[in-house]
Amino acid sequence: MTSFTLDDFKQASNRLKPYIRRTPTIPLKLSEDLEILVKLENLQVSGSFKVRGALNTVLSLSEEELSRGLVTASGGNHGMGVAYAGALTQTPTTIYLPENTPASKVKKLQKLTPDVIVSGPVWDDANALALKDRDENGKTYIHPFADDTVIQGQGTIALEMLEDVADLEVLLVAIGGGGLISGVASAAKQINPNIKIIGIEAEGAPTLHDSLKAGELVTLDGIYTKASTLAPRRSAEANFDIISKNVDEVVLVSDEIMEEAACWLWENAGIAVELSAAAAIGALHSKRIDTKGAKTGVIICGAGLDGLPS
Repeated sequence: MTSFTLDDFKQASNRLKPYIRRTPTIPLKLSEDLEILVKLENLQVSGSFKVRGALNTVLSLSEEELSRGLVTASGGNHGMGVAYAGALTQTPTTIYLPENTPASKVKKLQKLTPDVIVSGPVWDDANALALKDRDENGKTYIHPFADDTVIQGQGTIALEMLEDVADLEVLLVAIGGGGLISGVASAAKQINPNIKIIGIEAEGAPTLHDSLKAGELVTLDGIYTKASTLAPRRSAEANFDIISKNVDEVVLVSDEIMEEAACWLWENAGIAVELSAAAAIGALHSKRIDTKGAKTGVIICGAGLDGLPS
């Protein structure tokens, strides 16, 4: 089983500090009797938390690995993180995106690197092309969630949140492939073993929910959600192991719930998020999760417009 020490996350934090934002944790009143604390990773330099893991990985590479160029597959946000890291280190970067990537993310990526290829229905298909590019052209591949240095980078969010709110009792984290919740849960549980970590997945892509229920990693037959950054058909053993050990519960929300939550965030808090970043707020609004009486934190994981009506 993959395991990390708290020092691993602290080293990643020190490595990243000169290049990323320490995003704020602010109170947000969801109703008359429910106030939560939100970590605004939508304000991160690349628009999402993904730059933490991507940049931590790229900054850990050797000169020889960088000289071969970078390649990855992404639902959009990891690609932005890798492209940002590539620009920072002056390393040629190729990004493969699935066809369900929001057009706004494709355009943003094309401003950072000319090598953006949109192909395949979902992330798993784009990833197969990225791996082929790695094998045929010798590029250095960066996995979006099943990589130790990526997970360590994502876990730096927990260090910051628990520094800001030392008595946090519950932390809600959206799940796609599982890199974010793997890092956050692993770091948070070492700081406070009693903190409750709850994951939120899309009903149309219950990758980790179904895997935990089965007691083993499963591959979904298909993806049926518009939240493309929450939508791989399969996670990875490393993430499954960490999540099995450190995550207390995984709940599912529909696209409609996420859309309603994204609209609420914009209309009531002036926060524009992608669909996946509204998952935890949607879970609270729809009472899929009841944390009343517990000091509750939510990671607002990424900016975007796809959660808002066109």
